[in-house]
Amino acid sequence: GLRKKGIQEAALTLHVSAGTFQPIKVETVEEHPMHSEQMEIKLETIEKLLQHEGKIISVGTTSVRTLESMYWYGVQLIENRGNRFEIEKLAPYVKRTYLPNRKEVLQAILNELDKSDSDTLFGTTSIFIFPGYKFQLVDGLITNFHQPGSTLVLLIAALVGEDWKKIYQEALDTDYRFLSYGDSSLLWV
Repeated sequence: GLRKKGIQEAALTLHVSAGTFQPIKVETVEEHPMHSEQMEIKLETIEKLLQHEGKIISVGTTSVRTLESMYWYGVQLIENRGNRFEIEKLAPYVKRTYLPNRKEVLQAILNELDKSDSDTLFGTTSIFIFPGYKFQLVDGLITNFHQPGSTLVLLIAALVGEDWKKIYQEALDTDYRFLSYGDSSLLWV
């Protein structure tokens, strides 16, 4: 299917915790506790991303969180704020005068892996993606329909804007299946 059409694929790993699925029970989203999750990305995947000229489509919200966390790790390296790959939940929302592009960030990560003589990038993330977030690596997402009141619905709202309500209403009106083994959608930034 996809390979015959010239669509490339690359793997990455995020070890998802139950915190990803916790409902939001606080007044403001910034107060919601995000649990730290471990991730690993192979050198080969980072090289593929660096060489890739087209759109990056994530399969699953966990992949979005991994890719976007990787971007912020590269920013951290470029800003000389240390080489420990640990992304705090609100790190992307810090005001900056300059944001590097994809290629600059991915090259910084490759340079760091080369310095450490490693073929795998290991890190942790608590990144919280909600409306107002500007996506840096991800251009689209293939995902299922998520539980109302969850951080994953906020990620969808950040990705597609106010249209998320129309998308979810359509899913409800036409009896789409929700959650992990439900129907899926292709969403664009």
